[in-house]
Amino acid sequence: MNIPNMLTILRVLLIPFFVVFMLCDLTSADKYIALGIFIAASLTDTLDGYLARKNNQVTNFGKFMDPLADKLLVCAALVCLMDIGKLPSWAVIVIISREFIISGFRLVAADNGIVIAASWWGKLKTISQMVMIILLIADFGGVFDVLETVFFYAAVILTVVSMIDYIWKNRQVLSMQN
Repeated sequence: MNIPNMLTILRVLLIPFFVVFMLCDLTSADKYIALGIFIAASLTDTLDGYLARKNNQVTNFGKFMDPLADKLLVCAALVCLMDIGKLPSWAVIVIISREFIISGFRLVAADNGIVIAASWWGKLKTISQMVMIILLIADFGGVFDVLETVFFYAAVILTVVSMIDYIWKNRQVLSMQN
């Protein structure tokens, strides 16, 4: 097991701790602990990809688990934020639906020997979602309320745009039959 894959596993293992601190009233610092866990887990995503490419340690496990770990982390955060009233359910449904659609799309493509690489739209979507989540958890108030709103709409728009981009660029997958 290489370091990038261990970081991916660590990201998955951090999710329950994140959820506990987001939703349980354990200490007066719960949201800051959850925020720290979310930021640390998000940084492992950047680090594991960097290390895997730099050290030529890209594995099938990493190709499968890395995006899954990202989706689990983001979806857990979205559901927690919806539960505490920081996000509307329609937005969470749009974002999670996109993740299922693209995951299914990628599975069909992989079954036909096609690898769908992440696009810049997808990367921007992920960054905007993570910044939005960080801002909503931190809840600094004031001018940050405006930033929360900007990143909320950016995340939702980029979610839809990146889905359309993935499907359009790889539309041949839709006509493939096994």
